[in-house]
Amino acid sequence: MKDASQLGGGEQRIISQHNKGKLTARERIIMLLDRDSFTEVDEFVTHRCDLFGMEENRVMGDGVVTGYGKIDGRIVYVFAHDFTVFGGALGEMFAKKISKIMDMALMNGAPIIGFYDSGGARIQEGLNALDGYGQMFYRNVRCSGVVPQITAIVGPCAGGSSYSPALTDFVFQVEGIGKIFITGPEVVRSAIGEQTTMEDLGGAKTHGSESGVSHFVVRTEEECCIKIRTLLSYLPSSNREAPPRQENPGKKLEPEVDLDTIVPTDNKVPYDMMDVIRSVADDGSFFEVHELWAKNIIVGLARMDGSPIGIIAQQPLQYAGSIDVKAARKASRFIRFCDAFNIPIITFVDVPGFYPGLNMERQGIIREGAKLLYAYADATVPRITITTRKGYGGAQVVMNSKSLCADFSIAWPTAEFAVMGPEGAVNILYKKKLEASDEPDKMKSEFIENYRNTFASPYIAARMGLIDEVIYPRETRDRLIRSLESLRTKQVVREHRKHGNIPL
Repeated sequence: MKDASQLGGGEQRIISQHNKGKLTARERIIMLLDRDSFTEVDEFVTHRCDLFGMEENRVMGDGVVTGYGKIDGRIVYVFAHDFTVFGGALGEMFAKKISKIMDMALMNGAPIIGFYDSGGARIQEGLNALDGYGQMFYRNVRCSGVVPQITAIVGPCAGGSSYSPALTDFVFQVEGIGKIFITGPEVVRSAIGEQTTMEDLGGAKTHGSESGVSHFVVRTEEECCIKIRTLLSYLPSSNREAPPRQENPGKKLEPEVDLDTIVPTDNKVPYDMMDVIRSVADDGSFFEVHELWAKNIIVGLARMDGSPIGIIAQQPLQYAGSIDVKAARKASRFIRFCDAFNIPIITFVDVPGFYPGLNMERQGIIREGAKLLYAYADATVPRITITTRKGYGGAQVVMNSKSLCADFSIAWPTAEFAVMGPEGAVNILYKKKLEASDEPDKMKSEFIENYRNTFASPYIAARMGLIDEVIYPRETRDRLIRSLESLRTKQVVREHRKHGNIPL
């Protein structure tokens, strides 16, 4: 019995799976977990369908492998679709197995990881299959913010199967073999006459850089498993725990860049915010999330003196670091995750404003910006802001400002704070004088310099109590470590409510 169950759909289908460049369900689980730590659950379960000849085709395990094991010595719960059995199609018992594992993860406070390789619902089982999806979706929502949920797209993930990954915290997608979409190419063609392919509809490029459904795009299943393990090293097993601190993090090496000179004297010249992040965080610890999507804002996990932190930062190399719809959505989601799992948030600000234009307004930049504002204001974890250069207008307020009750708001001497940039402000404030001047360019330069000294200096904001401190850039890491230490026991008491109404 046990030997038969290990073969899934049989040797020929295993060979076919390998010929497609794909691992089997059990191979994926074994690759992910610590050696010899996997314990399978419900190995001998079969379906109960007696229609369309299904009564003559019962396979032990019913197309999904479920169980638990360890990653770096910590318990995790796992499931993996078995494409060798009914093409990984989900049926009643298949869903019950996954739901059972999700319940166990929730009760025991441990992460849950799923490998998706499925053609969708098992048509022969009709509504029982659809009910199975609903049962899983319900548990995805119950687990949200309680235990980390991680998805690996390692094959097709079609129709109802695609919603469960979208409800999880992080989605990994393997190039070439991972495809996720609501409706396949044939349905699209018959419904609206559009010609497309599985890759264009649901490939890694589409969801890694265009839709943002996938947080990580990886080249191989092995790389996928390695990165899942790395991700979990930053996360607590549940919201009841603090994130795992790395003991003896090692000596911080000298940064490759001089932070005191990294910001150009001309505020229109960009620089790479990644250099700032890598110079401040523990060496080699920055783990970027959504690297390919909404590149004008950076989000990711890192360590500061061994302790995990979440980082949100403008990227001046992309759209000058302005906030557009995708950037607001990307940052908002990440802030909510960090807050749910007790991960302090560090924000690096260099923002000229929200990205302007008709297209942005039609896409709902107001609503998306409000999500970002809401996420910061609602977060109760330690929140520290470092303004490196521009902090203009409403975008400055949204980016974890003191006005939103950031715990510490720190600025570099190069920081500028104002309702808008000096040039734009001068064009409005001195329009008539400039039009009447014989030397408008010279006069404008003088007005800009005066405006910057009067309003934009970080010391002006510090006098008003909107900045806690102005520091030399080289002091940033030390100041962050001290600030985080002082906030380690932070507690926030909020008004009683069922939940807020985030502008979704």
